[in-house]
Amino acid sequence: MFSISDLPALNACLNFVSTVFILTGWYFIRHGAWRRHMACMITAVISSTFFLAGYIVYHVHAGEKSSGYTGWLAAVYFPILASHVLLAFVTVPLVVVTLVQVFRRRWDQHRRIARWTLPIWLYVSVTGVFIYLMLYKWFPPSHLALGQ
Repeated sequence: MFSISDLPALNACLNFVSTVFILTGWYFIRHGAWRRHMACMITAVISSTFFLAGYIVYHVHAGEKSSGYTGWLAAVYFPILASHVLLAFVTVPLVVVTLVQVFRRRWDQHRRIARWTLPIWLYVSVTGVFIYLMLYKWFPPSHLALGQ
């Protein structure tokens, strides 16, 4: 049975799926395959939307748990976390604005905004997976390692 404690792993998988489709969509548009690009980017948006829903549900139920990291681990983790969170707030409106240009068929505007959206969205997706791995797999704090 699925439980709230399963959401961090599921969310990391959704971030990874987003990463794969963002990169694949970028590859396709660079090679003129706009229909494949569109399919990839729609998949990335759906995956990211499910991630966001899962993230909100998890934190509503589990609350925010400090990692408790100190020393070199804190020096690596917290700058990545801070940049991830800050850019995640920027990513949502950027993706929406980028999509609006598609619906309006303003390809030049879409292209101009997407040049900013794609690398920021990609960074947030990759660092989301990295943060999960640090917290739950590589260096789990005792309260997370015990599943509390």
